[in-house]
Amino acid sequence: MKKRQITLPIFVFLASLFAFASVFANDASDSEAPSESSVIRLGIIGTDTSHVPAFVKLFNDPNAEGDYQKLEITAAVKGGMPDNESSWSRKDQYAQNIEPFGVKFYATIEEMLPHVDGVLIESVDGRPHLEFARPVIAAGKPLFIDKPMAGNLWETLEIFRLAEEKNVSLFSASSLRYSASIQEIRNASPYGETHGIAAWSPCHLNDCHPDFYWYGIHGVETLFTMMGGPGCVSVSRTSTPNYDLAVGVWEDGRIGTFRGIRAGKAPYGAMVFGSKGVELAGKYDGYKPLCDQICTFFLTGRSPIDPQETLEIMAFMSAADESKAQNGAHVTLQSVIDSAKTLNVRTFRIQLAANGSLKLDGTEISLADLNAQLRIPDARTYHRVIFENLGADDAARDAVLENLGDAVLVHYIYP
Repeated sequence: MKKRQITLPIFVFLASLFAFASVFANDASDSEAPSESSVIRLGIIGTDTSHVPAFVKLFNDPNAEGDYQKLEITAAVKGGMPDNESSWSRKDQYAQNIEPFGVKFYATIEEMLPHVDGVLIESVDGRPHLEFARPVIAAGKPLFIDKPMAGNLWETLEIFRLAEEKNVSLFSASSLRYSASIQEIRNASPYGETHGIAAWSPCHLNDCHPDFYWYGIHGVETLFTMMGGPGCVSVSRTSTPNYDLAVGVWEDGRIGTFRGIRAGKAPYGAMVFGSKGVELAGKYDGYKPLCDQICTFFLTGRSPIDPQETLEIMAFMSAADESKAQNGAHVTLQSVIDSAKTLNVRTFRIQLAANGSLKLDGTEISLADLNAQLRIPDARTYHRVIFENLGADDAARDAVLENLGDAVLVHYIYP
């Protein structure tokens, strides 16, 4: 176990969500007292991604240097979504991988929170991120959320709103953002002023997420980082089974594109169109540059990313889906943000007992009636489902999942 002496800083908060201003010092009454332990203790929520063992190896390395000596991942909650094979099939294996590093596992987020000073939401599935974030924010803990920030744009806005209300510091990012060549173009490009970027990345799809949220986000975040941040006005998208091309127009007239690749070789990269040259860039440097930023974040309480930029990245991806639905029409980012703000949102809580009996919001219900209750009446309505399995077998659970209709499973609780 690493032994260090450090005091936890006073964490700053995000200013008003819709103003997206700078961060300020947090009111100490909104957070727990600093940890008395020798390190800043971090907890992980969601062990269903390869990021988890990679991050733990960096943070818990007994020979760690610099800021890594001041933090340690000490706790975790497995999480996992049973209707997403990429999540459910990996949560136990990656949990086993990090156990030898001294990580203690808790059954619930609420049980873990008193034992940590900050939290990383690592769940590969973005749908439960809002529900994972709620108790963390309520407890006043600073929060890093791995990509995608949430399962849709409404939930992204809601996370920012909750954080602003509680003066809690947070940020979300893809590891591509902090690769050296990508940061060079943003901060001191050798190719002069950046007139445009053509970024590309793998873009595998997942039925549980908007198209680019699952993997295309890496290329989209590369695009925004190298373009210099927010300012994208509209998106148009051309899509085929194996490829996507999303064209973004920035408010200053520049054009940036993202090419999503699902066939053939699918590397990460970008072409820079500069005033002094056109060159390849965007080499991926792995997880450490992002983890360096996470260290600084938990030590200072300051987000390294303007919330407006994160919001625009999420809005760009949502607008790209809307453009696809409209056969490639130009869709403004503001239109999808406004649409998300005015959704009619309702969250249902389903409980499935070990004997197979079913309750919806505390009242017993049949599967047929459940399906009818969850039916979505129009496109402006969003039904969210929190599913608590109290010990029923997989067959009973899956029968319920198959009767959710168009409602979205956003959180799965199991013993």
